[in-house]
Amino acid sequence: MPEKSLVAQDSCAVKDTVAREVACLKKLEDLLVNAPLSHVLDLMQQTKGRIIFTGMGKSGIVAQKIVASLASTGTPAFFVHPAEASHGDLGMISTEDMVVAISNSGESKELADILNYCKRYGIVLVGITKNATSTLAKYADCVLPLPDMPEADPLGLAPTSSTTATLVLGDVLTVALMNRKQFTKQDFQVRHPGGKLGAVLQRVQDIMHTGEEIPLLDEHTPIPTILVEMSNKRLGCVGFTDASGKLTGIFTDGDLRRKMSPALFNQTGVDVMTKNPKNVSGEMMAAEALHFMNEKKITTLFVTQAGKPVGIIHIHDLLKLGL
Repeated sequence: MPEKSLVAQDSCAVKDTVAREVACLKKLEDLLVNAPLSHVLDLMQQTKGRIIFTGMGKSGIVAQKIVASLASTGTPAFFVHPAEASHGDLGMISTEDMVVAISNSGESKELADILNYCKRYGIVLVGITKNATSTLAKYADCVLPLPDMPEADPLGLAPTSSTTATLVLGDVLTVALMNRKQFTKQDFQVRHPGGKLGAVLQRVQDIMHTGEEIPLLDEHTPIPTILVEMSNKRLGCVGFTDASGKLTGIFTDGDLRRKMSPALFNQTGVDVMTKNPKNVSGEMMAAEALHFMNEKKITTLFVTQAGKPVGIIHIHDLLKLGL
């Protein structure tokens, strides 16, 4: 166990660091009230090409995170390393793109070639810096300010508060553009098809059983045929349709146990089915479908369109997604 003096020292570091970074973010909020934020957002929306971020060192690392956030929320963006730009990667920047250069001091020498390239070819340049009189600010068509405040470390030198402020400014741009574009969960899912996030955002139509996999019969089908269908499809139920093809009922393995008797085998689907079974649209999110099934205490759910069955999901299909 650490000594009490070290615990107290660590606790002090927590409070001081958080307090300094929060103060920096409050200052950022104040600065953005009078900053040309809406103009920058207009430029980003109007750009026919892509939003290219660049920055050196920690600024470059933060820029890459901002690029990832923008790209995943519907704004084409990528990162160009300023040093690589000087050795051929300037060719990745077209006149239809816009460049966002990040430099806390505004004097990163590695940015010089990109700044000159933007001026030479009339490429829109936005600067993110705390120094309004810096080289970057002078070259930029528009400047978004960072707070001119001490870093959060004891020496006031390590990129801490400044990188946090830059990261949050990037989040502001991302969220504002999402709001402007009315970016939806469905849009998000298209860009995140893999992993846990992709699973959570999948829709019922993406995972449902369709075609010959659906246990479906005419409502007047005899019980022996129904049992064969239920056994073959292995979903624990059979759905029934009327002459027009609309879903009219369901018969489950639980119903079979409850209704088991010698007379059962002389009946048809319409005699034993539960009428008007629960059903959902294929547009429903998978997570919503799981909640619905848990709430109704059912394990299978038909998917319909205009009253006609187009698919079926089993609760195991949803649990396999890790929901």
